[in-house]
Amino acid sequence: MPAERLRVDVEGRPLELSNLDKVLYPAAGFTKGEVIDYYTRISPVLLPHLRDRPVTRIRFPNGVDDKSFFEKNTPAATPDWVRVENLPAPGSTKGRETLDYVVADDLPTLVWLANLAALELHTPQWKVGEHPDMMVVDLDPGPPAGLAECCPVAVLMRDRLADDGIESYPKTSGKKGMQLCCPIAGTQSSDLVSDYARRIAQELEKAHPKLIVSKMAKNLRPGKVFIDWSQNNAAKTTVAPYSLRAQSVPSVSTPLTWDEVEAGARGRRPAVRQFTAAEVLARVEEYDDLLAPLLDGGPELPSA
Repeated sequence: MPAERLRVDVEGRPLELSNLDKVLYPAAGFTKGEVIDYYTRISPVLLPHLRDRPVTRIRFPNGVDDKSFFEKNTPAATPDWVRVENLPAPGSTKGRETLDYVVADDLPTLVWLANLAALELHTPQWKVGEHPDMMVVDLDPGPPAGLAECCPVAVLMRDRLADDGIESYPKTSGKKGMQLCCPIAGTQSSDLVSDYARRIAQELEKAHPKLIVSKMAKNLRPGKVFIDWSQNNAAKTTVAPYSLRAQSVPSVSTPLTWDEVEAGARGRRPAVRQFTAAEVLARVEEYDDLLAPLLDGGPELPSA
């Protein structure tokens, strides 16, 4: 067997890992072996958020500075123990009505994906065969606005949603913005969820026009925070909590405390920022899973 390949047993599943020393984040010297190690160590809090959700991967076979590709369908040589679900594929670039999606319910599947250099893991707001059980509000800052400008918008959105009895939990995107994740009942269509998110975004834009924009036109975004309500479309996915992102350093979509976000909204230091894999592992030791309430369900959204 070539020296760069290693046979391992992960919870009773045989896996062959390869090129563990390949550097996938050149600026940080972060290797594929370290990617696998991160996903293994973060799995106790990550897997509950992936369970029963088809996962779209963004793969970087030669690292974040090289070419990448989206992958929804199962790749060649998928092990027979990996859970696969044949599901509708609206908007498929290949014109397919359905695709065979991977569902990452367990650690062996997560390690297998990491070995494929699937750095980013994205999931829909619904579980297989069900209506959305989560609403996501994506806060996308238009330069020169950044993550700091997302903080006051997040607080405004949190307070407005709370008026309707909707709890929200913040996380960084791992790139430039932030997302609020809201547990909901799972009894309403994605169209209704998306319409509700749009209505609230428009309401906040009207109240704070110098800070917020709810329209998708990019020419309206500079210096403002775009509240992207469209993430709740059934065909869209959002980066999973604790997923790595393809940045110069191994940043992570990181759950935040509201104390951190409120401090950021007041301009206090240390301000909210993007966190690396090592920092996120330390944060989980300190806070456990800040997004655990998402797993308990929530109320129905009010209709228009």
